[in-house]
Amino acid sequence: MSDETPPRRRQLRLGALATALTATLALLCCTGGAGAFFLTELGGETDTGMALASQDCKENYQVTVVGEMPQVPQYGDRQLRNAARIIKVGQEMKVPPRGWVIAVATAMQESRLLNLANRTVRDSEGIPNEGIGADHDSVGLFQQRAGWGTVKQRMTPEYAARKFYEKLLKVSGWEEMSLTRAAQKVQVSAFPDAYAKHEETAARIVNALAGGAARIALIGGRQACDNADGGQIAASGWTAPIPGGVGSGFQTAHRPSHNGVDIGARKGTDIRVAATGRVLVSRCDPDNRGRLTCNVDGWPNKGGCGWFVDVLHAGGFITRYCHMVSRPRVKAGQVVEAGAVIGEVGSSGNSSGPHLHFEVHEDEDRSSRGAIDPVPFMRSRGAPLKDAE
Repeated sequence: MSDETPPRRRQLRLGALATALTATLALLCCTGGAGAFFLTELGGETDTGMALASQDCKENYQVTVVGEMPQVPQYGDRQLRNAARIIKVGQEMKVPPRGWVIAVATAMQESRLLNLANRTVRDSEGIPNEGIGADHDSVGLFQQRAGWGTVKQRMTPEYAARKFYEKLLKVSGWEEMSLTRAAQKVQVSAFPDAYAKHEETAARIVNALAGGAARIALIGGRQACDNADGGQIAASGWTAPIPGGVGSGFQTAHRPSHNGVDIGARKGTDIRVAATGRVLVSRCDPDNRGRLTCNVDGWPNKGGCGWFVDVLHAGGFITRYCHMVSRPRVKAGQVVEAGAVIGEVGSSGNSSGPHLHFEVHEDEDRSSRGAIDPVPFMRSRGAPLKDAE
């Protein structure tokens, strides 16, 4: 299996550094370098202080809007209670949990989960509210305009959530869409890319309020916890990249510089991007002698990731996919939706046989310092990597 050993290098804060894609991209695994990228729609909250795995996944958990609310940095009791109202309406309408995450993220963008009046809308300030806005004639959690109902209706959280879900359910294929595209189909916002940055925190909120429901995927028309792979997307927005079992693990005693896991699979197996994001790197990684020889099978100690892809996701996470059999199907700068095929399993680069070397990095840090163990991370997203048989 592979033995990727990226050098330690300066941490990159991608969202804060760049206004455009740089011409020079970093070479990974065996060489240094730095790249900066324009990724505004994937920025936003990156540290909520609340683990996605903090709740056991329960497929039939019933949400309540009374009692004590969980603690989520940047969001207070009123906001969490409004999120609970949104989720509860979704449950009553039998909307799958993916819809709850989309709805909560949308309200986070539109109103920061506050039931807003509008200084330009007559009578709205006389209705119980949690703040005053001034966007056209928009009011309420979803900033719905006059065509969505009366002022009082739009400022009733349950009514506003129901109207959002009704329109979402009419969008063909919304379950497979990226969060931002599904939300935009409903909201028709002047800022269509703004929703994506809230996906990570919205999933955390849904988990905290609804018994880990962001880890649920629809499998064969039925809800199932911790089972998202083969292109099935968990409510969190994540899916396992391939269905194989994990062999060589993360930073083991035998391989302390192995910053990912190796997942065994046949050559040519489709590799799916684990979550919606923007491609940072898509290229052949040089071997230890600086050669770009990715179109042939590799061998141990050759060096390099072979054909590989790096993708930046909401929340500042980066996933890496190494040893593809041929040039990846995606290009740097391209936005890819969760579950899209980005390449096929191969054995290019530092490899002794067909497999996917899969990494997860946090804090927008593509270096070894940002690497975290993909196994608990993917399990917490409802898309666990299977054990080797």
